[in-house]
Amino acid sequence: MSNTTLPALAIDGGQPIRKEALPIRRLFGEEEKQAVVSLFDRAIAEGSHLLGYNGEQEVAYCQAFVDFMGGGFADGVNSGTNAVYVALRALEMEPGDEVIVPPISDPGGVMPVVMCQLVPVPVDCEPDFYNMDPAAIEAAITDKTCAIIVAHISGRPAQMDAIMAIAKRHGLKVIEDCAQAHGAKYHGKPVGTLGDIASFSTMFGKHHASGGQGGIVYTRHEDLYWKVRQHADRGKPFGVEDADGNVAAGLNCNMDELHAAIGCVQMSKLPGRIQYLRKLAKRLEAAIAPLKAIRMVGDPVNSEGVFWFVVFHVDFARLSIDKVKLLAALGAEGLTFSGSYLHSPMVWPWFKQYRAFGNSHVPWPKGDARGIDLPNVKVVDREHITCKIHEAYTETDVDQIAEALVKVESVYFK
Repeated sequence: MSNTTLPALAIDGGQPIRKEALPIRRLFGEEEKQAVVSLFDRAIAEGSHLLGYNGEQEVAYCQAFVDFMGGGFADGVNSGTNAVYVALRALEMEPGDEVIVPPISDPGGVMPVVMCQLVPVPVDCEPDFYNMDPAAIEAAITDKTCAIIVAHISGRPAQMDAIMAIAKRHGLKVIEDCAQAHGAKYHGKPVGTLGDIASFSTMFGKHHASGGQGGIVYTRHEDLYWKVRQHADRGKPFGVEDADGNVAAGLNCNMDELHAAIGCVQMSKLPGRIQYLRKLAKRLEAAIAPLKAIRMVGDPVNSEGVFWFVVFHVDFARLSIDKVKLLAALGAEGLTFSGSYLHSPMVWPWFKQYRAFGNSHVPWPKGDARGIDLPNVKVVDREHITCKIHEAYTETDVDQIAEALVKVESVYFK
């Protein structure tokens, strides 16, 4: 293509593709508001106990979640972090045991491991995506390993067949961290149903929310469900007959009725929301399919992601600019992209300094000096950019995201 036919980039003084801001997310509406108002009205008339916990709203919310998952058992808790914590506590592992954790994770997906006095062992990601590499899991297993936490990053399912085969071979428990993956499917099965137990975040930024904060602990195993109930509510003897007091040492991680009422409304919207997000993502993927240096990371084979955010692989060897210039050019067109998703345990000060409980080094063994080197994480993060999409976006909005990518590549392609 000759220089006279190239579009004028906004960063070079041309007209931007988009002049107004992208739509803000409005996850909650009149339905959620009325559910809360109705519950308050009842509490005023009938008593404040209706705003407590373990009530009819949570029962309804958990049942709606179980129906969405195709069966099983669920318990509402007060954050996604505590969902991971309760799931770990329910497995009742021994202090000092090792838990293999994702290379990329919100701190709330890893910090509960040390809060349970278990040793977190990060492993590397796949060579071409942020999800954990099964080969790296296998290599990290020791005689102290007791469990694996698997995070489905951006709503893209991890390689669960391979991971579950490793877990079965070594007798390990598997916790699925589905904070970004509500409704994703792996080989036709919902993520969260593949491991022993799963945690979901329902904070305000996720696919569906129970308000500002919240979480769900899910399992297909009834005996494990009763352990969840116990450890989410100070060891109360749920599922135990003739118990003399609380049966476990636990924290109060209960979800309250107000959040559950919001969650009930949100659950009714979730299937349609997921379908719409997938429609937008597929439209975006098709629109940029002809590009040679930039491609969207779509669904794994035989699986369906739910696109909490969209990930693009960039072959910078085929562009005449680096990532900083690419992001600047896209931003000038009125579209916002992020250049890094390096949310990794290996970069957190408390993790590198073994500082979870004062200067004690607990839960790490004294003298533990194993180095954490995750080379794939660094490469993957260097080669990818991301952007948000949500249910307020229109087809025009994602078309403009695609148009910006096409426009910028056309100018900078070697």
